[in-house]
Formats: sequence, C-alpha cells, structure tokens
Amino acid sequence: MYSKKFGRFILGFCTRCLTSVVNGTSTRTTVSWTSVCKHHTQFLERRSQIGFAVVRIRSASKTTVDPNEVKRFQLLADKWWNEQGDFAVLHSMNDLRVPFIRDNLLNVHGGRQPGKPLAGLRILDVGCGGGLLTEPLGRLGADVLGIDPVADSIGTAEVHAWHDPDLRGNVRYRANTLEELSEKGGKGAGQFDAVVASEVVEHLADLETFALCCNQVLKPGGSLFITTINKTQLSYALAIVAAEALRIVPSGSHDWDKFVSPVELERLLESNGFHVESIRGMLYNPLSRAWSWTESTSINYALHAVKLEEEPDPDEDDPDDPTVIVAQAKARRWYN
Repeated sequence: MYSKKFGRFILGFCTRCLTSVVNGTSTRTTVSWTSVCKHHTQFLERRSQIGFAVVRIRSASKTTVDPNEVKRFQLLADKWWNEQGDFAVLHSMNDLRVPFIRDNLLNVHGGRQPGKPLAGLRILDVGCGGGLLTEPLGRLGADVLGIDPVADSIGTAEVHAWHDPDLRGNVRYRANTLEELSEKGGKGAGQFDAVVASEVVEHLADLETFALCCNQVLKPGGSLFITTINKTQLSYALAIVAAEALRIVPSGSHDWDKFVSPVELERLLESNGFHVESIRGMLYNPLSRAWSWTESTSINYALHAVKLEEEPDPDEDDPDDPTVIVAQAKARRWYN
C-alpha cells in the first residue's frame, strides 16, 4: 500500500513540479501525463504480447554478458565516482546494501576483529563497475575481488582505489566475466565466502548461467547477495518512466523485459543449489535522495541466499568406512 501511494505521489510530482517552466533563462524538464500515458500504453502493449503473469528467466546465450549493455557502460566508465552524477543513486544505496551484506555475513561467520568485521573473508563483487561497493567492503576488512567486462570501468576503479593506502591489500580488480572466473580448474572455483551482484542481474544476458557460475565460485555455505528491480507495473512506472524523467538514471538504463520478480529469482536460485534466506524491499526517495527499507518488494529488493552444503554421493565410497578399509586391504593383498 505504501509503495502504491508513493507511486501516485511521484507521478503527481512529475506532472505538477516538472511541467515545462521557462523563467528567465532557466528551463525545467518536461514530464506530462501525456508522456506517462504514452509509456504506459507501450508497457500494456508489451505485456499483452509476452503475458504479464509469465516471467521468462533469460537462458539461451550461455554467457552473462549483453554486448549492448557493455557498450552503454563503456560510455559511462569515467563517471562512476561523481557522487552527483549518473551513478548518484548507487552511491546513496551503499547506506543500505553495505550493512545488509555486513550483517548477514556476521550472522553466518561471526565477528572477526574490531574495526575490520569482515577480515578473513573473500568476496567477489560481480559487475563492480568503478568499485562503488567494492571499496567499502574492502574497508570492512574483506579481501575483495571486483570483476567487470568493461575494461575502462576497471581502470577507473583501480585508479580510485590506488589513492587509498588502506585498500591496497584488500581490494583487487580484474576485467573479467563471471563465467571465465568460474571455469572448472580456474582460480575462482570454490574460492569465495560471498558473491555480491548489486544492480547487476537486470543487465545480464543469461540468468541461468549467472546462477550456475555463482554456485561454482562459492564455497559450500557461502552467501550470495543480490539487489535488483522487480517486474511489476509500478517498477515500470517508477524505475523507468519516472526515474528517467527525473534524471535519476540515464535514459535507456533499464529494460523492463530484463527485470525479474523475487519469486522467479528465488525459484531460479533454488534450482541451482541455493537456499534463499531473506528478501527485503527497498525504496528510493528522489526528494531526499536516500534509500530506506520497506515491506513492499514491488519496486526494488535485496536478496540473501546461501549455497547449500554439498551432500556426499551415495554411490561414492567413504574412505573412513571400516568396510571400505577392509575391502581396500583385501584388494591390495590380492593385487600384490
């Protein structure tokens, strides 16, 4: 209910406060009910074509990388650390997502050392961009590897981290894809205590590959943290129409077809060896430019899942089983 009221408020705000006003030399952004209705009509046409109730998990490409997304982020690679620029909303999101990751990891692993609660933990930040989330996790003591397919974004992240001596032993970056890191026999397989993919899955080409690779790089019992956007009418109105009109995000930042609901994401993860521990709604206020937790997941949400412990193969012999030990001894005597 709260998010619906907030949605009505935002759409009203767009109409009343941002209607074209020319005063002297200043021109304000135009957002009218006509443009909102136009977007909504396009949304309804798309919904009628694909079926709103049926959410298709993207799976066919066997790669997480969408070339069009790479091109778009390539153009923004030098803007990551402008706190008032195109990524301002991600900077402010750290007030929620950093404590969310920290507190859930502490619940699993317990406290480490004062001032460095995540010391000793290895974290993989997938789609790290310029390192907006990688750095604060490193300051909490974690050993963090940030990966991104956009090499220029990795360059920006490395330059920014270089200026902070406290990060040099904790934060590393690599221009790499998740599937490259997770390849069998690769250095990333089963090496991480946590994987973070914040505001990433809505830009990926294949969610099945993403889930599988996350499972492969995590240790048994490791945590997966995701923040993303739900696939609802309200998220279309606010996360796309209003967000672009208010210049909260650059135009074309999101494709509603790539959004995924908490139910579908949970189903996908559980089919790939995870158990979802918690899902929490998130809400951005464009007036205060701040994020807050909310009971509704109809727009943005955060998810914490844990990789299930690997069960022993019933067909595989237990080397500590006495009967196995005796059988092996007899076999050796027979062979000798």
